[in-house]
Amino acid sequence: MAAHRKPRRRSASGNTARTAATIALAGAATATGFDGTGHAEPELTPGQVKAKVDELYQEAEVATEKYNGVKEKAEAAGQRLKDLQDQAARKEGRLNSAREALGSVAAAQYRAGGLDPALQLVLSDDPDRYLDNAEFAERAGNRQQADVARVRQQLREIEQLRGAAHIELTSLKSRQTELRRHKKTITGKLGSARRLLSRLTVQERARIGDTRGTDRASRSSAGARDHLAAPGSVSAQAPNSRAAAAVSYAYQKLGSPYVWGATGPNAFDCSGLVQAAYRSAGVALPRTTYSQIDAGRRVSRSELLPGDLVFFYAGISHVGIYVGNGRMIHAPNPSAPVRVAPLDEMPFTGATRVV
Repeated sequence: MAAHRKPRRRSASGNTARTAATIALAGAATATGFDGTGHAEPELTPGQVKAKVDELYQEAEVATEKYNGVKEKAEAAGQRLKDLQDQAARKEGRLNSAREALGSVAAAQYRAGGLDPALQLVLSDDPDRYLDNAEFAERAGNRQQADVARVRQQLREIEQLRGAAHIELTSLKSRQTELRRHKKTITGKLGSARRLLSRLTVQERARIGDTRGTDRASRSSAGARDHLAAPGSVSAQAPNSRAAAAVSYAYQKLGSPYVWGATGPNAFDCSGLVQAAYRSAGVALPRTTYSQIDAGRRVSRSELLPGDLVFFYAGISHVGIYVGNGRMIHAPNPSAPVRVAPLDEMPFTGATRVV
């Protein structure tokens, strides 16, 4: 018969502790809510949203210019790699022809009763090593020695080209990795800006200067007024015909959307617009803001003439084309199209006269 044990009494303090822990966990769950955050996100005013969005756009633009610079280098590395591969292919074609010629001579000698070393060259898995064989050099005739020397030189040139191509391929892969990193930064910043702006009404967004989703009439009417009134008078003030042509191009692009990494003809980022404007005037400019500022002669703000490039922020991350009267044409950011704006809209850093 089983012994009856007296039930063990539970500690009152233990129950109290467990109850307190349960309440604490429940409170924590309530505090985090369904979205997993520990507290409700503070409601921002339209002014605070604008300040934060402007900051995000500026950070995205810095990353965009880095992206543009790396993309330019990646494209150059890709072109060099292609050129090296083309050179190697041409040399390999000439090498094969030379080896076939040696093989023909060897075959003739073989039919005459001897296996010429040149045939062994054609059949060798390592022709360069075979060419270094002293016995081959001794047995080959003077004419064949000259042919073999050319083959050896071609082999070495091909190996050099392959080595250079390998270096360029490594560089290209590194640039592509860097491009992906900058792209991730850009899209992350712009995504955060879009989420902030989505909290505002259309009217609030219009008040802080975000024209996306609003009536395009305001954009087109303002752009049309500038386009119709300004180019003649502005072009007359430009220092030369190429600067005037760049200004005219910029006016024609008023209202075009901002797209990071774009160089036209239908969308632009800030340095892309400047590059395209001067390209239309027959002037090749670098791709990035921090290269464009060194593409001409520096001028002071008091010396500005239409066509001069004007730069902003300490990191030289934004650029526009000066059009006179303290104004410029620029591609601002994803919230607004190419437009005319005052220089004082952003912190002025410097200016360059390209031509």
